[in-house]
Amino acid sequence: MKTTLDRIDFEIIRLLQKDARLSNKEIAAHVGLAQSSCLLRIQRLRDNRVLGGAHADVSPDALGIALQALVAVRLRQHSRQQVQAFWSHVNGLPEVLAAYHLTGAHDFLLHVAARDARHLRDFAMDDLATRKEVEHLETSLIVDFARNPVFPNYAAPPETSSGAQGEPSATARKRKGKQ
Repeated sequence: MKTTLDRIDFEIIRLLQKDARLSNKEIAAHVGLAQSSCLLRIQRLRDNRVLGGAHADVSPDALGIALQALVAVRLRQHSRQQVQAFWSHVNGLPEVLAAYHLTGAHDFLLHVAARDARHLRDFAMDDLATRKEVEHLETSLIVDFARNPVFPNYAAPPETSSGAQGEPSATARKRKGKQ
């Protein structure tokens, strides 16, 4: 079922992406709704699976993770059965923080966490290279990373600078000029 979202829904989503700990009272005040109306909107967004879970950012060091890597995987065959078997396998491994099924030179890209280099080597050899589906692995250590927790909103109508419907904002005009 396609959910129709309005300006207030988009604002609620933006606020919760930045800080999922905001109270309903804080969100309602920010978007200009009664608390009960805001709570109903948030519940509707959850029911329609626009909003999923809320997560805490945790320090990897605090959990004994000294090393993170991206592991590119190429499969031997591209049958649905082999792709699904590998997908199920990697999504059950605690070291895998994120798994991406790709097009291009590699079939999967895995973001993995390890205690140290030995743990990463053992993970790659024992949990990946031994799989009959796997043809090739390529591992790159992550030196540093930054993550944007907020998805860009391409579904909302363009911003307006004066509030007039259809008049593009300065940002939208700049973007259009660059095309």
